[in-house]
Amino acid sequence: MMDLSGKLLVAMPGLGDPRFERSVILVCAHSQNGAMGLIVNKPAPDLALTDLLDQLGIARVRGDGRGIHVHFGGPVERGRGFVLHSADYAGSPATMRIASGYRMTATLDILEAMAQGQGPASALLALGYAGWGPRQLEEEIARNDWLTADAPADLVFSPDNPAKWLGALRHMGIDALTLSPLSGRA
Repeated sequence: MMDLSGKLLVAMPGLGDPRFERSVILVCAHSQNGAMGLIVNKPAPDLALTDLLDQLGIARVRGDGRGIHVHFGGPVERGRGFVLHSADYAGSPATMRIASGYRMTATLDILEAMAQGQGPASALLALGYAGWGPRQLEEEIARNDWLTADAPADLVFSPDNPAKWLGALRHMGIDALTLSPLSGRA
C-alpha cells in the first residue's frame, strides 16, 4: 500500500466535485483504514484568525493574528478546527506528526499560543477536513481524479491561495494547459 502522508493531492480538471475543483490537499494521514487531509488553497470568505479568536474568547496581543485566514479544510466536520503548521512548534501530546516535516494540532493551546504572538513560524488554520474510506483515495487516484506531488512548505503556507494549484503543477513540471480530464489504460 502506498503511503501519501505528507504529500499533496492536486485536483485534476475532470474531478467532477465542485467542492474540490482546483484543490490542493495536504494528506495528513494515510493508512489501510483510509486517509485524511486538509485543503490548503481555499480560504473561508471573510474569516480571519482574529475573528475566530474573538469568537472563542481567546485574548490576544494587540494586532496579533498574523494575517492568517481560515481555510475550508474539507467537507467533513466543518465546525472542527485544525492548525497545519511547521515542525518548530512542538504543541501538545495530541499534535500529529506528519511526514515531510509538517505537524497538525487540533487543540486550543496552539490558538492561545498564536494569539500571544508565539506558536509556529508557519501555520494554516482549516475548518473541516477531507476524508476517504479504505482504498477510496487509491481508487480516485487510479480514476485520474488526483495527481500526487511533494509538498514544499513555501507552497503550502503561501498566502497566495489562488496560485497554489498552478504552483503545485509547475512544481511537478506540468503545464496546466496540457492536462486532460480523460484517463487511459495501456
